[in-house]
Amino acid sequence: MYYGWLTAPRTGGPALAKLPPIGLPPPTPPPTARPTAPPSAATAPGVAVTAPATPSGHSSPASGLPAAVQPVISPALPNEGIWRPTGPDVAGGPPVLVTEFRPEASYPRMVAYVAWFDHTRTQLAYYPGRYEPPRAAVRGSAQVPVGQRGRLIATFNAGFIFTDGRNGSSDNGLTNEPLKDGLATLVGYRDGRVDIVIWHGGPDPGPQYAFTRQSLPPIVWDNQLNPALKDRGLWGATLGNAIRVWRTGAGIDRNGNLIYAAANGQTVESLARLLQQAGAIKAMQLDINPEWPSLITYRHQQGLVPDKIVPNWQQSASRYLVPDDRDFFAVYTPLITPVTVPFK
Repeated sequence: MYYGWLTAPRTGGPALAKLPPIGLPPPTPPPTARPTAPPSAATAPGVAVTAPATPSGHSSPASGLPAAVQPVISPALPNEGIWRPTGPDVAGGPPVLVTEFRPEASYPRMVAYVAWFDHTRTQLAYYPGRYEPPRAAVRGSAQVPVGQRGRLIATFNAGFIFTDGRNGSSDNGLTNEPLKDGLATLVGYRDGRVDIVIWHGGPDPGPQYAFTRQSLPPIVWDNQLNPALKDRGLWGATLGNAIRVWRTGAGIDRNGNLIYAAANGQTVESLARLLQQAGAIKAMQLDINPEWPSLITYRHQQGLVPDKIVPNWQQSASRYLVPDDRDFFAVYTPLITPVTVPFK
């Protein structure tokens, strides 16, 4: 669904009764199970692992886990803003948490879908699709390599196609499209860290980068909104010249963890604010419009079982397990450093 320039969605409306189910369901104990001491929140499968709420919504310094997202609509719906694990534990804890919440009181039926990736328990990789970026140095299979699927945790969409944003990218020190100074750039370092930087390194990245992917200027920097967010012409064309559409973005929290967000009915400014709500202090917009948002997590149960977190009917859960036209990110359990993007 999209809205024309003169037919933006009306504010208000009936409240949602519940949120779509995401994350692992709570475990059901067998009827004859004897009472035992509860497992710790960091290791118990299928339970909420959110740290105590903080006024800022940022990570709890004691636990490293993200704080619960503070609801902006009262009463909150069950599990709203509560982080839940999805997929396998790594090193005794959940590497990926997901949550959903209503980010704007004026639009009580619009839901944000958000994932948090623990940078100490994951490795991020960036892959070209069949056609994007246009001049990939290594095209690869345009899907998650078969040889890497045993450690696959999640996948999500990248940003605008090159012709729409002149956004550069690279893999393993090889430039796909030249990087442009001044743009927000999601980077993966060969020591395993990820970050969002404002690029000032010229058209070709150095060998210290496992990957780079640009997408327009930052929308949040040092926990402040970009003052240019109100200039709609700077942030991409929308279907039907709509005011509010599906938008996706990536952020970095205070502890260096990656956050991904997708939500319907967003302006670029409201996207920036919901990433802040989820704990991002730096953020960039990724792809927009209804066809492209994808956040998929994976369980390993007698094979790879994908779970769509973002309810996009135009994309299947098998997206990125088959060749896709556009570039994307894959999240893996860690192997070794120095980190490279594996194409086999």
